[in-house]
Order: sequence, then structure tokens, then C-alpha cells
Amino acid sequence: MKTNKENERVKMSKSIVITNIDERGVAEVILNRPERNNAYNGEMISELIKSFSSLYQNKNVRVVVLKGNGKHFQGGADLEWLKEIGKLDEKENIEVSRRTASAIKGLIEFPKPTIAMIHGGCFGGGTGIAAATDIVIASEDAIFSIAEAKWGVMAGIIIPHLNASIGVRNVRRYALTCERFDAIQAKDMGLVHEICKTGELDQTVKPIIENLLSCAPIALEMTKKRSLIESGLIISDEKFNELVLEHSKKRMTEEATEGLNSFLEKRTASWYQK
Repeated sequence: MKTNKENERVKMSKSIVITNIDERGVAEVILNRPERNNAYNGEMISELIKSFSSLYQNKNVRVVVLKGNGKHFQGGADLEWLKEIGKLDEKENIEVSRRTASAIKGLIEFPKPTIAMIHGGCFGGGTGIAAATDIVIASEDAIFSIAEAKWGVMAGIIIPHLNASIGVRNVRRYALTCERFDAIQAKDMGLVHEICKTGELDQTVKPIIENLLSCAPIALEMTKKRSLIESGLIISDEKFNELVLEHSKKRMTEEATEGLNSFLEKRTASWYQK
């Protein structure tokens, strides 16, 4: 785990995604956009794809740990960026959704064990990231949501992984109401495996990493792959393209424009009559 000096280097780094690998093959992928609550934009998506591609090719990597710098793990999509993307033509919108879906696909199909360390806010795509990792540890202050519909867009890309992690019934509540849920609720639903006190994520994850390192690496890869195959989470190219097109088309609608504007202008959306 990191020393105070290492933590300071993370704070000072200008990289939007920081990747470190220790001598035992434990990689850390750190979301580093704390000024925007680690909300993802095109740059972060590209850097995540690049990071996991590099880790995939590194035979020394045994475990990957995902964490967020700052007060929150991940604040979902940067809605200002999303609004601007919606103004682009169809081809460009499809490409953005394709890269977003590729980032999630690269995470869930990554052959080595992955761990998400969740603190603070974990919203929208952040909850999707959690659902796509193998092991999720959250601190008591963690708050989750699947709030895309509130802003006129939809979470189609992450729905298969949410269905697998929290169950269709819970997705049909929380992705439709956009309610927030806490770490205890997330654990009850199956998204979170363990809850620790705030500020104790590193020490809680440490024995889990030790257990993973004590297991035979090829056996772990084969076990993970078979688990994904049997659960239907390695999706076909046809299904992937369907998710991408649906996701991009919804972002280009008048409803999405109104929803994103209502958020940015801090007002009630036109469809909600109190």
C-alpha cells in the first residue's frame, strides 16, 4: 500500500488515470480527476482503455486494484462533456459509446482478478465499474446510484453487469427511480462483498490481495473465464453493437438535451410536474 510520499505524488500527477505496478505484480489503476469527482470524459475513457491494454500485455501482473483519488471513487459521466457529445453527428456519437462500452468490456473480461475500492460517491458509470470488477470493497461512506434516466440518458452499456451483480429486480428499482443506496444496501444486493470503516480500505483489501497471490495464476484465469462464460457476461459482437447503438441514439434525443440542460442549469426537468 502507498506511503505518504506516494500519495502526494498521486495528488500532484497530471495524468487522468495513473497506473502503478509493484514488485509482486499488484497493479493499481487510480482515477485521478478529483476536481470533477473523477467523472469520466473522453480522455479518461481513452486512458482506461490504454491502461488495461498495457496491463493485459504485462505477464507479471497478478491482480489489479481500482481506486479513485480525492473525496469520491467515481462520479459517473461528466455531464457537461456528455451534453457536448450529444451535439456531434451520429457517427461520432456511436464512436464515443463504442469506446465507453469497450472500457467496460476490457475491465470485465480482464483475465486477472480485479478489485474495486469504493469510497464516497460511486454514481452511474462508477456503479457499472464496480459491477464489472471481481471483488468490491466499500467503506462506510460509500454511496451508489444508477441515475442516468434522471438526466434523459440511459445506462444500457452497464445493464448486463448490473443485472448479474445486483439482480434484475434491484436494477428495475434503482435504475428506474434513480434513488441512491448506501454501502449496506449495496452489500445486501450483492454489489459489495465487504464494508470497512471509512479510511480503512487499504488495510481491508490487503489480506484479499494476499489470498489472490497465494492462488495459482493460470487456475485463477481459467476459473474467472469459465465463470464469465457460464453467466453470459462475455457478450457477442452482435450484442455489443446493439448496446452501443442504443446508448448513442438516446444521447442524441431532445429528452437527453433537456435532461442534461436541467442538471447544468440546476432546475427541474420539463417532464416533472410537482
